[in-house]
Amino acid sequence: MRKKVATAAVLAAGALLITSCSTNKSETPGGNAAGGNQCDTSKGTLTVGVIAPLSGELTALGVGIRNSAQLAVDQANEKCTVKGYKLVLDPQDDEKNPQKAGQAATKLSSDPNTVGVIGTLNSSTSQTVQPILSGKKIVQISPANTSPTLTRGEDYKNAPKRQFDTYFRVCTTDDSQGPFAANYLVQKAGKKKIAVIADGKTYGEGLANEFEAKAKANGATIVAREKVGEKDTDFSGVIGKIKPLAPEAVYYGGEYGAAGPLSKQIKEAGLNIPLMGGDGIVDDTYGKLGGAATQGDLATSVGAPADKLPEAKAFIDAYNAKFPKDQGYSAYGSMSYDATNALIGALATTLANADWSDSQRETLIKNVQSYKQKGANGDIAFDQYGDSTNKLLTVYQVNNGKFEPVETGKLDS
Repeated sequence: MRKKVATAAVLAAGALLITSCSTNKSETPGGNAAGGNQCDTSKGTLTVGVIAPLSGELTALGVGIRNSAQLAVDQANEKCTVKGYKLVLDPQDDEKNPQKAGQAATKLSSDPNTVGVIGTLNSSTSQTVQPILSGKKIVQISPANTSPTLTRGEDYKNAPKRQFDTYFRVCTTDDSQGPFAANYLVQKAGKKKIAVIADGKTYGEGLANEFEAKAKANGATIVAREKVGEKDTDFSGVIGKIKPLAPEAVYYGGEYGAAGPLSKQIKEAGLNIPLMGGDGIVDDTYGKLGGAATQGDLATSVGAPADKLPEAKAFIDAYNAKFPKDQGYSAYGSMSYDATNALIGALATTLANADWSDSQRETLIKNVQSYKQKGANGDIAFDQYGDSTNKLLTVYQVNNGKFEPVETGKLDS
């Protein structure tokens, strides 16, 4: 009897295999959208790279980027999105260091199966990564770079010129974000005397410059412009300079690692004024670093708050299910998810009737350029410079240590 049962089981398994696969191609576990059938991955494995800070003070942002990209890759494999191939994620830690970011880009570009790279977080690291990937015609889509120079060059206001046809981003830029912040702080919050402090990096200085110019145009007085180091912990020197000038607010160009302690020390020095920053400080770590002193502080961030967008619900639910012990997708998770899906969608189009090789890279670049879809953070599309056509921005305010959205909109003027 046992022998008969075993024989029947073998025959049944064989019948199932024939039903699910009409060719001899190898397959991996997964399911397609129709439900149940395994995906054909006989053509091999293709790599989606990620370059982001996965250690150090910006880990929360980098992990959100990596995990969200992983989610998009896993979902694509489950749906058999890229016919004949399995996608794998290769995350590289740049520690927000341009040299390490360059090393990561070199490593990823040495793999002929790397189809594209999601990242970087920092504009300064992207300046190193862009030419390396472009040299191999590897697509780069950033969820977080905001310096306009990356797409339109140093003279981006008067003579914009595309820098790399391989580079794209799904977030808007600092020449929108800085003025958007200035409009809110001066016109709505009523702050007319403002001290501006920046960390000397590409992102921080560029954002502070854009804010300062618009704040002046709005009638505010910039009582001081100071610089701190991104790794500074004692800000008594710069606070000592601005305190006698009686600013009504401080605008900070930089990231939460320095901004949180700076806000705390400003209050401890007797200046009961808000600190405002950009998307680089929008993470709950800011409140943890600055404590109660951050109450009422302000920030802008690119895009709309994901948890307020109906189209983001599926992303948030899937993320929380996949990473239940993670601290969350952070500021750029939904945009990393959208960036990865843009790359995968364009790749699926590219390989619909072709096999992967270096000869397909030009076609992939063109298909990313023409990609248009609804994403978790709104519409995904790119203009002639590789910039996002989605110009939404949000003002946040700290309440009990967490950033809460105040208003979402676009820069009017």
